[in-house]
Amino acid sequence: MNPPPTYIRLHPNAPLPEIERFRWFRAAVVLDAEYSDDWQMAVSRWLVDSGCLYMMAWGPKCTTWDDSVDYAQILKHLPGEAPVNEWVMTTWHDEETLEDVFWQMRFSAMDELGRIEHSLIVHIGVADRAEEFQALYVRAEDLAEREA
Repeated sequence: MNPPPTYIRLHPNAPLPEIERFRWFRAAVVLDAEYSDDWQMAVSRWLVDSGCLYMMAWGPKCTTWDDSVDYAQILKHLPGEAPVNEWVMTTWHDEETLEDVFWQMRFSAMDELGRIEHSLIVHIGVADRAEEFQALYVRAEDLAEREA
């Protein structure tokens, strides 16, 4: 049984909170507001530096997030390569529902060494949607059976 995820709402272009206490974690980045390219890069570096091992992006322009997180990894480990045990798996989900993403977060977003203990819903938006997203995460548990 997966513990419920921690919901973190980020106001677009605002400072980022401390999340290192969740090291090693998986994150579903839910894009629900406009933001600058520079801030996207800052969020990507924040995820990598804080111990994210699996990042799943969903929402408008989600296809750009795998590249920004990959680039953040490269910047962190220059001039060499990232150690294999710190490489962040990145995915984007532009043609799936958020419930699909939460199902994958619950059952597929793992690392080879089994270190991921925490799940974060990183919501980039102006309105608090914690209850809605937490309920959708719980509902996603039996998605595969409902779609069978």
